[in-house]
Amino acid sequence: MEKIRIDNLTFQYPLSETLALSGITLSIQESEFVVACGKSGCGKSTLLRQMKKALVPYGEKSGEVRYEGELVEELDPRKDASEIGFVLQNPESQIVTDKVWHELAFGLESLGLPNSVIKRRVAEMASYFGINSWFRKDVASLSGGQKQMLNLASVMAMQPKVLILDEPASQLDPIAATDFLNTVYRINRDLGTTVIISEHRLEDVFPMADRVVVLDKGQVLVEGDPSFVAKDLENRKHPMYYGMPSVMRSFPKEAAEGEKLPLTIREGRLLLEKIMAGKEQDPSEKGKKENTYSHADTETDETGDTDVRRRLKKEERSVQVKELYFRYERTAEPVIRGLNLEIATGELFCLLGGNGSGKSTTLKLLAGLLKPQRGKIERRDGIISALVPQDPQALFTEITVEEEVLEGMADMGAGRQLDDGQKVERVNDLLALMEIEHLRKANPYDLSGGEQQRLAIAKVMAFEPNLLLLDEPTKGLDPFFKRTLGGILKKLTGNGTTVFMVSHDIDFCAQYADICAMFFDGDITSLGPAKSFFCGNSYYTTSANRLVRRWRNDIITCEEAREWIGGQAKPFK
Repeated sequence: MEKIRIDNLTFQYPLSETLALSGITLSIQESEFVVACGKSGCGKSTLLRQMKKALVPYGEKSGEVRYEGELVEELDPRKDASEIGFVLQNPESQIVTDKVWHELAFGLESLGLPNSVIKRRVAEMASYFGINSWFRKDVASLSGGQKQMLNLASVMAMQPKVLILDEPASQLDPIAATDFLNTVYRINRDLGTTVIISEHRLEDVFPMADRVVVLDKGQVLVEGDPSFVAKDLENRKHPMYYGMPSVMRSFPKEAAEGEKLPLTIREGRLLLEKIMAGKEQDPSEKGKKENTYSHADTETDETGDTDVRRRLKKEERSVQVKELYFRYERTAEPVIRGLNLEIATGELFCLLGGNGSGKSTTLKLLAGLLKPQRGKIERRDGIISALVPQDPQALFTEITVEEEVLEGMADMGAGRQLDDGQKVERVNDLLALMEIEHLRKANPYDLSGGEQQRLAIAKVMAFEPNLLLLDEPTKGLDPFFKRTLGGILKKLTGNGTTVFMVSHDIDFCAQYADICAMFFDGDITSLGPAKSFFCGNSYYTTSANRLVRRWRNDIITCEEAREWIGGQAKPFK
């Protein structure tokens, strides 16, 4: 049964010179799980909002969008509210009450349902979504992941037939995002709810999808099952191919000849078993590791593992941290416990680890926003640091994008001041570098999560720091701009800027980092060059390494895996 039908839909926002959507035709069936993806600004959010009467944007529209055969704009408001659920990108923007239990009941109360029905549904949703332990908490005390789960539970309490989600995990850390997306998948499979989701985290949602729709410049570029879409994008040499899950990109066409491209590590391993059947592993390659530091002398223990301590010369260091301790309250346990750390000038240093381990606190200590109770932080003379926080909105003070970047050049200090012409030129250069020049007159709060992240980075770069501190800089970015950002950071380090980055994005760190470190329980437990760091981990490593480690443990990126698998698959050509 067809739930939503879109016929030749074209849409243009007021004052815009380009079409947001152009000739879109789609059919979405009952209980289908559909993923919409594409570069930021391709029209995903606009398309999803056309399916919900209360959220249809203002502008010039032609074509039709029907829900169960009825035009969306003619739907009864009660039917639109109860049968078509919508979860927004920002967890904060959908919450309207102060208590968790009241938020769950709010939509049901708005529909005027009896108290007995409301209590039953609220209890059911709290149990289904695991909200029992924080049922009576203040919403303000919840984490981002909990807030987004609450939004989802509040929508599902109304028992919608269609669930639409607009990049719901873009503001969440990877663990919370995975939990959230798995819950959405369970709703689709357990309840038969039709799911339409736009998302940049394709590693998670691709294996869940029945169908993938790729948008490009407001048009449907390709649609079909995930394997077909990946092969089509590869044949077209379209940049969206770089947004496909790492496992899919690790297999060249000749390796998957006559086979369906794998969506998961398990499927990839099974395909590799076929390719490697009867082949001997080269003992010189098996377990190969790179165990040399740049800018550092190291020590090794009896097992041959590299010691976490670095031995940098004074002239090589930008920052040295000695026996650092920090706690937020006098009676609380320390968040940072005896941290020792050396960061070399001109390197990209990535700090990884679980939520709550102390990574962001370390970043704030390095930025001078927090003062340690013990230990000290020594900076090389002339160090100018700047921090991009996890929430980019914390930096916004102006009413347009270009004014935000211009404001970043205020108070640059003696000897670093620019004249008006130089400031204008720098604003233009940074807007172009971050690919947001077309948004220069937009309000920063009207941007998408990924666009706000790019603006925050541009504003901090305008200050020209030589120590750039980044807290989850790839959060909310589409796969294309991640590649661009990686290139920007490598160019900065090549010019002598030191970049210290806290991240959950393992694949990004593997691709671009010089040094990676694992943070656990307030201290660094392992440290080394990206390749040896990830090759030495069993679980906290890249998809490519998990895929091929049985045969080649020295591979950490899907580009390396693709080249090696292609060589092994020559008999299949």
